[in-house]
Amino acid sequence: MSNHRVASRYAKSILELALEKGVLEEVHADFQKLSAIAKSNSDLGFALKNPVLSSDKKLKVLKALFAEGAQPMTLTFFEIVSRKNREAILLDVAKEFEAQYNLHKSIQVAYLTTTFQIDDAMRSEFERIVKEISGLKTVQLVEKVDPNLIGGFILKVNDRQLDESLSSKLRILKMEFQENHYESKI
Repeated sequence: MSNHRVASRYAKSILELALEKGVLEEVHADFQKLSAIAKSNSDLGFALKNPVLSSDKKLKVLKALFAEGAQPMTLTFFEIVSRKNREAILLDVAKEFEAQYNLHKSIQVAYLTTTFQIDDAMRSEFERIVKEISGLKTVQLVEKVDPNLIGGFILKVNDRQLDESLSSKLRILKMEFQENHYESKI
C-alpha cells in the first residue's frame, strides 16, 4: 500500500477520534506544530525516516518535542505509530490531517502570487473568486510576492491554476514569434 494511502487512513482515524472526544483543535495544533518543526528543521524528517534508528529512539524524540502542552491523544497516536514502525510516514500523516481538517471545516486553501502586497479590497475579491470556484465557505489565502511576474497574478486553487501574469503572457508571445509562420512560395 502506498504511503499516501496509509497516511490518509491514519489521518482520518485520528481526526474522527479527535472529533468524537472533542479535542479536534488541540490535535490540529499538535500536527501543525509537527509540520512547522519539520519544515524549520529537516533533521527531524531524516530521523523519522532513518531505518537505523530504533522506534524507541524516534518516539523519545517525539515525546521530547511535545513534552509541554501536547494533547494526550496525540502522544498516544505517536506511540501507536511507533509500535507499528511507521514513523517514516508521520509527516505525511500531518499533511493529510491538515487537508482532511480543512475539508471538515469547509476551508479552501488558495495560493496567490502577485508582484506587490494586495490591499483588503483585492483580498476580498480574490476570496470571493476562490469561494465561487471551490464552493466552500471559508478561504485561507496564502499570499506570496514575486516581482519576476512583472505584473498580474497567479491563483492556485486545488489542481486549477489561473495565470494572468505578464511574464507568462510574454513567454507565450515569445514562443509564437519563434514559430516560422512564413512559407516560401518557391
